[in-house]
Amino acid sequence: MTAKRLFGLLLAALLCWSTLTQGAATTHEAGFEKNKARLLSYILTQELQHNYFSHKAMDDDLSREAFSLYLKQIDPRKQFYLQKDIDELSQFSTKLDDEMRNGQVIFPLVAEEMLKARVATVQHFLDDFEKRDLDLNKKEFLESDDKKIKYCQTEDELKDRWEKTIKYQIVSQYLNRDAANEAKKDLPDKEKEPPKSEQELLKEAKEKVLKTSRELLERIMKREAKDEYDRFFTIVARSYDPHTDYMPPTEKEDFDIHMRGSLEGIGAELQEEDGFIKVRRIIPGGAAAREKQLTAHDVILMVAQGKGTPVDITDMRINDAVRLIRGPKGSEVRLTVKKPDGHTVVIPIIRDVVQLEETFVKSTLLEGQKHERYGYIKIPTFYRDFEDNGHAQEGRNVTDDVKKALAGINKTKTQGLIIDLRNNGGGALVDAVKIAGLFIKTGPVVQIKSSDNKAEVLYDYDPDVYYSGPLLVLVNRFSASASEILAAALQDYHRALIVGSDHTYGKGTVQTVINLDNELPLMGFDMDQYKPLGALKITTQKFYRISGGSTQDKGVIPDVVLPDAFAGSKIGERYDENALPWDTIAPAPYERWQNFPFDLRQIDADSQKRVQTNKKFVEIEKEAEEGKDRMAHTLIPIDLASVKQERDRTSALRKEEAKLGHALGMDDDENAPDHVLTPQEESKRLANNLKDDPYVQESLAILNEAGETKAPPAGIMEAGTTPAVR
Repeated sequence: MTAKRLFGLLLAALLCWSTLTQGAATTHEAGFEKNKARLLSYILTQELQHNYFSHKAMDDDLSREAFSLYLKQIDPRKQFYLQKDIDELSQFSTKLDDEMRNGQVIFPLVAEEMLKARVATVQHFLDDFEKRDLDLNKKEFLESDDKKIKYCQTEDELKDRWEKTIKYQIVSQYLNRDAANEAKKDLPDKEKEPPKSEQELLKEAKEKVLKTSRELLERIMKREAKDEYDRFFTIVARSYDPHTDYMPPTEKEDFDIHMRGSLEGIGAELQEEDGFIKVRRIIPGGAAAREKQLTAHDVILMVAQGKGTPVDITDMRINDAVRLIRGPKGSEVRLTVKKPDGHTVVIPIIRDVVQLEETFVKSTLLEGQKHERYGYIKIPTFYRDFEDNGHAQEGRNVTDDVKKALAGINKTKTQGLIIDLRNNGGGALVDAVKIAGLFIKTGPVVQIKSSDNKAEVLYDYDPDVYYSGPLLVLVNRFSASASEILAAALQDYHRALIVGSDHTYGKGTVQTVINLDNELPLMGFDMDQYKPLGALKITTQKFYRISGGSTQDKGVIPDVVLPDAFAGSKIGERYDENALPWDTIAPAPYERWQNFPFDLRQIDADSQKRVQTNKKFVEIEKEAEEGKDRMAHTLIPIDLASVKQERDRTSALRKEEAKLGHALGMDDDENAPDHVLTPQEESKRLANNLKDDPYVQESLAILNEAGETKAPPAGIMEAGTTPAVR
């Protein structure tokens, strides 16, 4: 008898036993969900233990990590549990692995019941706040850093925490209404409404905040066991690493829709993290990318439909939050967002279908200070249409588009080429390999290690070099995955100079999506009734450079580092909990490019001198320092005068950021044409926009300097040796 069949028989027996012993008091639905959770716990345990990249053990250490993550997820700002509740729940801290193996999932149900008891208490707090006036001018502070907040010892402490939170929200809501009230004064007389008094605005603000808070509490009280099981399994998966994830059936459906690219919305990938909905990636060409205000790592706190009442999505399941954020093309959604540096802003976005043309390769010719010409190619993502188009051929892909761009650039004598990978979150691995191959003769591009510890080397076998001149690659902290593979390979070959933020994202792992419906061990015991089970996205492989180091965690370190407005923000794999570490394997034999035109020390020194006198870079460094300062000072005042002062300061700061134009490497669509541009018009428009991009202009200066100096050739690397660590 096979192990899988034996496992299936044992599981079926346990399911049958559970059904028989539940008792009349248990509803059929509750029994069904309990059995489904039992089934899922077994299947997920098997998949995680057998298929995870590093064979991480499901033991007490993992249980403690899952326990901690669960508490962060269910009560991130410590607004419900008291310390004595946590002490009581701690008896489960080393038992979650046992619950998974035994199929007896108890912890999430116990934790939820305890939480709901505290929610009922908080509902009474709100009733009290409604009956009395709250002093909005009293000098008080709120801690904005969740990690610094401790659990309250008593209900009185908890009430005080909620009162401060409600006060801050009322003040913010009042200022929003006051600004709208002032704006009405500029309307034509026939459209004017009578201005409202301060008392009226404050009353409206208080009513709205209390209504929103009550709705949040009511949503928590209505959560079912199914929701808690799903949350629990998701947290157990995340305890392995940030990219391993259990996707319940609704999230699996959303994932499939996204992969087909048929969704109307804001054009952003979202994830659930520590009880919040966080932006994972901005999709090039989408509505959010064109608005330019929403960025990766932003936390979405509230969602409003146009001018409607904002809905607090804190602690909301991601599929429910996504349904609020999605909507028909042309409709407006307003997102209240917490930025990585801690400040909060309301971002209006007009929903749209992702404009695929914006995700495709763009290219143009740029002119230097001495009228020399340079090529420029922007790769927003590594796209590839794997679908059969009816002729047994694949659809459009990024490699072919880069080839076409190079063919056009090569028709003009150029002094160098810029490949722009900023904000490129990755895509098809095959294209990272193929595009690297366009700039070298032949050789290895990337190594991939699987759970069996065997490393596979992916090669470029095409001896043709499509561009042989000086090459510069632009990256930033949002360049990830396939972008890092391309940049790392070109850096290891000494084929390109890497320029940008102090590090790229550091996402050096590969995930596989397993449809759990296909993993049911035995169909003969009517297990089909539990479908759909959802999916498990699991890390199965890890990327390594041909020089031996992984791109995981450290990312790619540029040869020339430029100022970054996000320098003070914790953006990158290194800041994620449970992220896999950086490590090395044996290098793959390869030969360096023989005519590397850059003198690294001289290029870097001259670049730093130019940066210090560049007004745009000075502004970017100023913004980075202010961001660091905001992150260091996490106690925020909540009185009316202080909040207004901070809001005015932030508004002025946002205006300064807008003046930077392309400082973050985003396209300018404010003056987008109302007609389809010809390729020539598109190229001209792109070149004109890039004149305001300080990173591109500094790249041109570096390429110009390389053309004026004769750096010694890098020589040929002997097989099996490793270049100096950068």
